[in-house]
Amino acid sequence: MQFYADENFPLDVVAELRNLKHDCLTALEDERANQKIPDEQVLERATELGRAVLTINRIDFKRLHQTDTNHAGIVICTFDADFKGQAQRIDAACKDLPEIKGQLVRVYRPS
Repeated sequence: MQFYADENFPLDVVAELRNLKHDCLTALEDERANQKIPDEQVLERATELGRAVLTINRIDFKRLHQTDTNHAGIVICTFDADFKGQAQRIDAACKDLPEIKGQLVRVYRPS
């Protein structure tokens, strides 16, 4: 799966997703971090690149999805200090999807 991690998404989770053979690009690697880029533009950039957004900014990206499903996918997560576990849950949630385009995937830390 191809992901685009927004600037607030934990880099340790990105590293674990890469270990699971996912193609992850971070906003920092895309030279778009620390610029206060609006969420709408983050989603547009990810869609332009054909990548699903990874974010812990659940409320705003859920709203964006509800407004327009024409995107490459959005994975919203709760913060979880178990980075390896979170990466495994993201992998499992996305693995069985026939396509992530236009989908909102929710990945929450276990209670």
